Amino acid sequence: MAPAADAGAARSACEPHRDWIEAQVRLRRNAVSIYQDLVDLRGFTHAYNSVKRFCRGLRRQAPEQFDRLEFDPGEEAQVDYGEGALTRHPVSGKYRKPRLFVMTLRYSRRSFRQVVWKSSSETWARLHEEAFRYFGGCTQYVVLDNLKEGVIKPDIYEPEINRLYAAVLAHYRCVADPARIRDPDRKGTVENAIQHTQSTALKGRRFESIEAQNAHLMDWEERWASKRMHGRAKRQVEAMFQEERPHLTALPIELFRYFKEETRIVQDDQTVQVDDSWYAARPAVIGSVAIVRVFDRDLEIRDFATLALLRRHTLAYKKGEVKLPDADRIFNPSRQTRRLLKKAEDIGPNTQILCQRLFDRRGREAQKSMWGIVNLVPRMPARLVEQAVTVALATHVTSYKVVRQIAERLLAQALDRLIAEPPEPLTQQHELIRETREYGAFFQQHSDALHPVPHRGDP
Repeated sequence: MAPAADAGAARSACEPHRDWIEAQVRLRRNAVSIYQDLVDLRGFTHAYNSVKRFCRGLRRQAPEQFDRLEFDPGEEAQVDYGEGALTRHPVSGKYRKPRLFVMTLRYSRRSFRQVVWKSSSETWARLHEEAFRYFGGCTQYVVLDNLKEGVIKPDIYEPEINRLYAAVLAHYRCVADPARIRDPDRKGTVENAIQHTQSTALKGRRFESIEAQNAHLMDWEERWASKRMHGRAKRQVEAMFQEERPHLTALPIELFRYFKEETRIVQDDQTVQVDDSWYAARPAVIGSVAIVRVFDRDLEIRDFATLALLRRHTLAYKKGEVKLPDADRIFNPSRQTRRLLKKAEDIGPNTQILCQRLFDRRGREAQKSMWGIVNLVPRMPARLVEQAVTVALATHVTSYKVVRQIAERLLAQALDRLIAEPPEPLTQQHELIRETREYGAFFQQHSDALHPVPHRGDP
């Protein structure tokens, strides 16, 4: 016996044209256009409403079709953010919802969950690293959304991945595979894992700390989520995970070294400045932009376009320190060098000797110290600067800071002497000072010579 739906469809005036109408519905044509073509091309004589009802029934019977994606064990993981349960904030004391990070293995559906208060590119990368350590291995690919922590510039063909995130994945021999924009079905596994976590593990709960919520999520995953039977696979998640674990990529021995990335312009002495210190950047070209990655104890200088490693230095812990080997110093004097030496000569011969000695020993990089010495003059007399340089040369010191300290000490001593020994008051009586009437007669005589008074009767 045919179903009721089929009996209803048989009574429709559109039934003789079923095959043609089904083809038009698959082309996503609306009922109005199908009705008009039925009238024009097939001699349809019934009302439009019968076509509308018939098309509506076909659409109910033929829902949208999706491809079923299958993946090998250890091939893919999916990651995303959601909202955690209400948790007391440590600063404000109010209950707020932190961000819920979830990584789900696509084959076994085993998940790693953790909540954080704030997200950043480093937080996002560290959560991936913790997830890999939790699973005991890495997948070949990670499918993610186009959030800024992972993808700087979304693009269908060549998305730009956050460099720190890409470096972490490269350390674990994993590749990021961003989903297309507004295509959540591509990472539906982790989307379902987030919904399952929110509705089952966190619904209606409150936590006094974020650590308490993370402990609850970990316990819930071990006791309940991993023991559930997966609806489509009809197998236990934990059993599938144990099958997948040998196929995960082995973890590297060392954890990833996180860095802070900055851009710097290579200066004319082929150094880059980082936190009041200078580091050699050769073979980077003067005036070019270089990438600087600052680690805990050292830094790397990389090419801006290719990220190729150019130089590596230990961090300078003294302000003003210069990490520039003699082989990298540039000794050809520039116009600026000659200008500095001329300023030093105007101050005094010993200042010129010291500046010349700095340049001969350190090259163009020494211009920073030379500028510091000659710029002392606007703040104090040139005589004091020359005297300070003389003292520095006598003690074999060639540091700008030492010269400045000596000059400041000499200036302070001179001011103390002025305060202790005030100058003699001005006096009006001296053997070189003449009488006031003599000055008056002198000025009157010259004034009469320049402007004579005419006599009465002169023409």
